[in-house]
Amino acid sequence: MQEEVSKKTVNLAITTTRLTARTLINGLRTYIHYRNHKKMHDPYKHGKQTVKELIKQGQGASSMVISNESLKDFERIARRYGVDYAITKDKTSDPPNYVIFFKARDADALQLIVDEYGDRMMNRREHPSVLEKLAHFKAVVAEHYRKAREKTKELIR
Repeated sequence: MQEEVSKKTVNLAITTTRLTARTLINGLRTYIHYRNHKKMHDPYKHGKQTVKELIKQGQGASSMVISNESLKDFERIARRYGVDYAITKDKTSDPPNYVIFFKARDADALQLIVDEYGDRMMNRREHPSVLEKLAHFKAVVAEHYRKAREKTKELIR
């Protein structure tokens, strides 16, 4: 317990003639504002960015090609792993493909992303989509309703 408390200790020096609760609160507010301001002014952007911003970081860049339908899945997984990447559209191919640039140091994380994405695509192929299931059940219900309606017509006559 003592180790946890000692790790969270902060030294705060306030110069004042009269120490009041209001002075302490203002000092803590100033410190919190300083910490938040420091976090916000990271010299490099993280996550999705332009190719120019990615190259400007000077860590080298690698690329890979991905199709349109898998772009959202890639972005979702990349955000989870904290990879810095840039996306450009490849207009030369008929169904548009996207070229994804990423930092060379993120290659290991990108390998995890590709593996997880492959697992998702395999699971997607195994399981039919919800819309396909819905269409199937609509057809079953419509057929059942048609049979019931024909029976009632026969009984009325």
